[in-house]
Amino acid sequence: MQRRWLEWLIVGILAYALVPFLAPVLMWLGFTQAAQVIYVPYKFTCHTYGFRSFYLFGEAFAYDRETFEQISGLNTRTVSGLLAARDFQGNARTGYKVALCQRDVAIYLAMGLNGLIYLRVRHRARPIPWWLFIVVGLLPIALDGVSQLLSQPPFNVLPFRESTWALRLLTGGLLGTTLAWLVFPLLDGLMRE
Repeated sequence: MQRRWLEWLIVGILAYALVPFLAPVLMWLGFTQAAQVIYVPYKFTCHTYGFRSFYLFGEAFAYDRETFEQISGLNTRTVSGLLAARDFQGNARTGYKVALCQRDVAIYLAMGLNGLIYLRVRHRARPIPWWLFIVVGLLPIALDGVSQLLSQPPFNVLPFRESTWALRLLTGGLLGTTLAWLVFPLLDGLMRE
C-alpha cells in the first residue's frame, strides 16, 4: 500500500471526477434515490449550478445561462434563483445534470490524466516552476472566475459576463494540468525521503 500511494491518489482523483457522471445515468434509468447519494455530497464541494454543468440524455450537453433560464423557468440573477439552479437536476427535456460543474470536471480529470502520465515518467520528472503554475494554471482561471463573480449579484462591479463551457474547460484543464505537474513530483519526493 505504501509503495502504491500515488496510484491510489490518482484513482481517487479520477473517481471524484467521473462518479458525478453516474448521477444523470441513474436519473435517466429512474433510480432517483440512488442518484441523490451522488448529487447531495457533491453540493458540499461544488456550486453545481445548472447553467454551469454538463447534461446527459437531453437536448444539449451544456446550456448557457440564458437558455437555462428559458428552459428551467428560473431567474438566476436572484439568490433564490441561484439556489434553485443549484438544486435543478434536470428532466426529460434538458437531460440530467452531471453532479460536478464543468470547471471542476476539467480540473480533476486533468489532474488524474496527467497523474497517469506522471506515473510513467516519475523517475525523471521534476516539479514545474512556481511561476509557470501561477502564469499558466492560476492566472487564467482567476481572470475568468473572478471577473465573472464580480460582474454578477451581489457585487455588480464589472459589466455582466458569463463564462462559456469551453472557457471553463480550458481554464480548469490548465489548472489541473499544472497542479498535477507541480504537486505530484513534490509529494513523490517527500515520500521517497
